[in-house]
Amino acid sequence: MAENKIFAGPKVRRIRNTLGLTQTAMAEGLSISPSYLNLIERNQRPLTVQLLLRLASVYKVDLDELQGESAGNARQLREVFADPLLAGELPGDHELVEIADSAPNVVSGILKLHRAYREQAARLTDLADLLAREGHATTLSGTLLPMDEVRDKLEGRPNYFGAIDEAAERFHAALAPGDDLPSALKGWLRKEHGVVVRLLPVHTMPNLRRRFDRHSMRLFLSERLSPFDQMREIAMETVQLALQDEIFAELNLLAFSTAEAKRIARFELARYAAHALMMPYEAFHTAAQRARYDVDVLRSRFGVSYEQAANRLTMLQRPGKAGVPFFMLEIDNAGHRFRRAGAQGFPQARFGGGCPKLGVHSAFAQPGQILVDRVEMPDGGAFLTVSRTLEGPQGAFAERVRRTALLLACDAAHAEETVYAEAVRRDGAVAVGTACRLCERQGCLARAEPPVTRPVGLDEMVAGLSLFDFQ
Repeated sequence: MAENKIFAGPKVRRIRNTLGLTQTAMAEGLSISPSYLNLIERNQRPLTVQLLLRLASVYKVDLDELQGESAGNARQLREVFADPLLAGELPGDHELVEIADSAPNVVSGILKLHRAYREQAARLTDLADLLAREGHATTLSGTLLPMDEVRDKLEGRPNYFGAIDEAAERFHAALAPGDDLPSALKGWLRKEHGVVVRLLPVHTMPNLRRRFDRHSMRLFLSERLSPFDQMREIAMETVQLALQDEIFAELNLLAFSTAEAKRIARFELARYAAHALMMPYEAFHTAAQRARYDVDVLRSRFGVSYEQAANRLTMLQRPGKAGVPFFMLEIDNAGHRFRRAGAQGFPQARFGGGCPKLGVHSAFAQPGQILVDRVEMPDGGAFLTVSRTLEGPQGAFAERVRRTALLLACDAAHAEETVYAEAVRRDGAVAVGTACRLCERQGCLARAEPPVTRPVGLDEMVAGLSLFDFQ
């Protein structure tokens, strides 16, 4: 059986320099010639198993460290160079591997600098948010990934696209689907464009939720999707054909900087249009007011999911016929934010979604239950929040369920217009804050970080309730 070849010349050289040995002295200890050791250190000869054993015996070298250190360094360097600031600097991984092999101390320095840079960037972002909240304009900006650019633009404006909404309403009226919108959409796709919808089993399409085959003109949907999500996928395919002009007109008005950002935004606008088609504005607005914005009633009436009905509530901003200005936030149990949307743009500075006392975090402990709270911010602002978990695509037996939680909220001044007002009358307000770095609320048991606006407390004789004391 052939021997495995291990090229670790820079590591051997580092060991020799650490021990203060010349090449001649180390070569003598390993029973090889100095010229051969020189070739090994220049990675022109591999380390054989015999030489590895001699290194371990004579110089007490940890063989696992000798073989595995560079792989870990290369992996961490890849993470650094995946940063948007450095993206595209390297054509491939070969240079990272060379650096990891030949200069591990340099790698350590690069990693420390990058960690410091990310920490400083986070602090500057938090301070920019704080200044924006106080009405001070800032010029702090960073390199954005296409997805971040799309999110920033869509989340910073009202979640309403009038041209798309009106076109969807007209198309729905012309389609006249009655009580069976999915069948009507399938019929329209087949008649007008020759597109046939097929549901595929998991083993046939294990990693996709949908796929459109242009050659056979078939739209394949995964059986993992709920009937509601299947309908949304069909609606998205429909609006990209029927409302193409309106979607592209709105896309051009948003003026994204890259083709990739435009592609992502086109998908988001198609998603918006699908909701507008599934729940036409006039009918949904009227039903929402009569049901006092009860999401469960609305989901049943329009045959949609809880998430779809809640999402549509954030879109009721038609001039002259607006609803309660809701905003929403969707997170996973690790706190990652998937989606934010709001009538006036999600108010991050006032209601950042980073406070662990929000009901959206507690919802994971009570799947499927609706949690209603009145929350108060340090500046006196108050909000009605409605939180509930959402189930993702159906998983197989061995897979973990993908579960997220959705927070639907509005200013407390509108609480009495909703069915949820009774719940908040019974209970007191929950004292929450913005993200911990911007919140100065004293004695908070849920605090995860000290605020950037206050010096950290260093009194050795006094310890507060919070894990992070500050002055």
